Amino acid sequence: MDKFKDNESWEIIHIPDKLPFPPHQQPTVNVYAAVIDPKHANTIVRKLNKILPLENLRHVKRVRKQHLDGGSTHLSVILCLAGENDSQLDIIPQEVAELIDFYQLKTSITKVCRYAPLSKEEWVEQCKLWPTSFHPPTYNINGITGFSEEESHSVFTFMKLALNLAKSERQMVNAAVIVDPSTNEVIARACDQVYSCSCPINHEVTKTHDNMLLNSSATEEPKLLYDGVSCLNPWGWSNQKSCDSWHPLRHAAIVAIEDSATRDRNLFPGGRHDLADIDHVQPALTYPSSKKQKTKSMHVNDYEELDPHTNDCDPVSSRPYLCTGYDIYLIWEPCAMCAMALVHQRIKRIFYAFSNLKAGALGSVHRLQGEKSLNHHYAVFKVLLPQESLNRGVKTE
Repeated sequence: MDKFKDNESWEIIHIPDKLPFPPHQQPTVNVYAAVIDPKHANTIVRKLNKILPLENLRHVKRVRKQHLDGGSTHLSVILCLAGENDSQLDIIPQEVAELIDFYQLKTSITKVCRYAPLSKEEWVEQCKLWPTSFHPPTYNINGITGFSEEESHSVFTFMKLALNLAKSERQMVNAAVIVDPSTNEVIARACDQVYSCSCPINHEVTKTHDNMLLNSSATEEPKLLYDGVSCLNPWGWSNQKSCDSWHPLRHAAIVAIEDSATRDRNLFPGGRHDLADIDHVQPALTYPSSKKQKTKSMHVNDYEELDPHTNDCDPVSSRPYLCTGYDIYLIWEPCAMCAMALVHQRIKRIFYAFSNLKAGALGSVHRLQGEKSLNHHYAVFKVLLPQESLNRGVKTE
């Protein structure tokens, strides 16, 4: 793989788990609040937290403390959620209503921010409505807070390899490269699986596809809906009119995952993960619980699993759990099917070059990396490609 001289013109952008809102336009929710006597504050707050905790508003502080000009302290407390319409009469829970009557509280409706702040700027704006807590995000994944020069060069190199693969076909397709970042070893590489009939190739159409890509600017997405890119139009296979067609399930990421599994079977024959020749999976008593594997560290020495027949003493025979700790490089943002497959494979980081505005699952349409119900989450990055890197003739390897 040849080195290229314009590394400094490439840029890596982290795609956050949630769609960021302008600091002054954050979604809010209505709550009932009341001014309370400071000497009753601890008792009231303790009772409210017991009978009606704000489970979905954990970032919002229950009490707002304001210092008045005379030196006195003004305390307000959130009682419970209110309706979306300020004039709506809601039924306050009975226990809260009894608390209001006992302490003779005068209620009012106020607004608090619906979501926890993602930045200091958001937090400052939120506190103008009602105090919230801000905890800067902490990650154990390199790159969230920046890449070193060496790490950036590795990212750009593997992204160029994916670009080589994508352009090696007769028309632009998506390409996937799975890498072990601990060794910079390419684990698997694949393209969308396109099937061609014996019809002559329309070179003019192919040339048009390439020209549309090469004429796009450094910050713009390719403007043409590429017929050969499966993730851009997941249902397009059902209405294909061209001679070339793709399998509805054989997207680049899926094929790369399959190639990675094949590699593992070849490197670690006879392992307990080889289920191809087993009619049904044995009960959980036969194999250790997979939940233990999920909680292991991302470090390569931690997620390796020992073959039960080696008496847990031969690290050479150990085998990684699926793609745990690996990176994947894609030219186009994956669709929901591919993004979920990468969740199940325990991929650590995903890098893609172009957004999938119609079916993208990692920033454009959905953000699966921020779905709390999933049992694994990866970090997602977009690599901005400069125009000159696209115009340069890319050689296949």
